[in-house]
Amino acid sequence: MNHTNSALTTGQSGHLPARAGNSGAVHSDQVKRVLRNTYALLAMTLLFSAGVAVTTLTLQLPAPGLVLTLVGYFGLLFAVYKLQNSGWALPAVFALTGFMGYTLGPLLTHSLALPGGAQTITLALAATGATFLALSSYVLLTRRDFSFMGGFLFVGMVIALIAGIAAMFLQMPALGLAVSAMVALLSAGLILYETSNIVNGGETNYVMATVSLYVSVFNLFTSLLSLFGLGGSNE
Repeated sequence: MNHTNSALTTGQSGHLPARAGNSGAVHSDQVKRVLRNTYALLAMTLLFSAGVAVTTLTLQLPAPGLVLTLVGYFGLLFAVYKLQNSGWALPAVFALTGFMGYTLGPLLTHSLALPGGAQTITLALAATGATFLALSSYVLLTRRDFSFMGGFLFVGMVIALIAGIAAMFLQMPALGLAVSAMVALLSAGLILYETSNIVNGGETNYVMATVSLYVSVFNLFTSLLSLFGLGGSNE
């Protein structure tokens, strides 16, 4: 986008078509590079996070608790944001995804303790993967712009966070179920939004793109796990 504007404002009129074409090629190459780096880093962080979760599950480590989870998540997320253009960006990303993997371990332990827990985890994992592939493929093939969803998704996640905390303190399973369904839908929307941002040149930093997609996939999986697990526990 910046290259295109530069060509339009500083180029001579006789060379404008050629420079615009070169700008388009540079823009396309940049999008491909961001996509390639994002998906490569996303795959590595998902594997790393899964490894930490399995280790936490195997060692039966305790859950960090709500306060520590929120402080750790938002603190590490802020660190990634501040370090996104430095050499410390990747260590910060792996610290964040590793911490989230640690918080996932106790949830998996709880799910496995339910009737059909292993099947529930497998189903949630498969549904998450299929959803991510379907939504990403749709945006990559159509190149549709979903930037208009940004404000709605942000407000929705804030409301879901507040409602989720309320459901925990007030011990309201019905509200928790509604929050899980809401987060699952919002996470799907965020996958569309972030992939669209990359494809249309709105996101040029693959570190931030990776974190956004990772968080969306993580939230989608945990929400589906809660929904499927609740259904299994009622049988």
